[in-house]
Amino acid sequence: MSKSGVIEEIGMEFRRLQQSFDAFDDAAAARLCLNRTDLRCLDVVLAEGPLAAGQLSVALKLSPAATTTVIDRLERAGMVSRSPDPGNRRRVLVAATDAARSAEAEIFVPVGEAGAQALHGYGMDELATILDFLRTARRVQEEQAARLRALS
Repeated sequence: MSKSGVIEEIGMEFRRLQQSFDAFDDAAAARLCLNRTDLRCLDVVLAEGPLAAGQLSVALKLSPAATTTVIDRLERAGMVSRSPDPGNRRRVLVAATDAARSAEAEIFVPVGEAGAQALHGYGMDELATILDFLRTARRVQEEQAARLRALS
């Protein structure tokens, strides 16, 4: 196969990979009785929390009002809690609850473990290439998202 043919096949595999991510997110959201936006917020809080609502707005690229609505839904679902920021009495922090950590253990940890197990089959040079490729792919996607936003 030619280099351009391989590059084309990589592009198709990326599309299929994105579809598999979407299918997983749909299944995870359904399992937790959440919508996809709420799931994204929960993922950010689990990975980076506790966070102020303003930080969540930036991370999710949502308006403050929309972010508050998401936080409200997640709080009602028992996935996050609000507490005063000890460093700023006017600010509230959003943190994952024990129920969210249990959901993380059930849904997200096995994916990471399976991915890590799959990567053990590669040598160090291959892993370095994979890491470089993923960073490059993310940069390209971020640039293209910015390009589309600039068209609006």
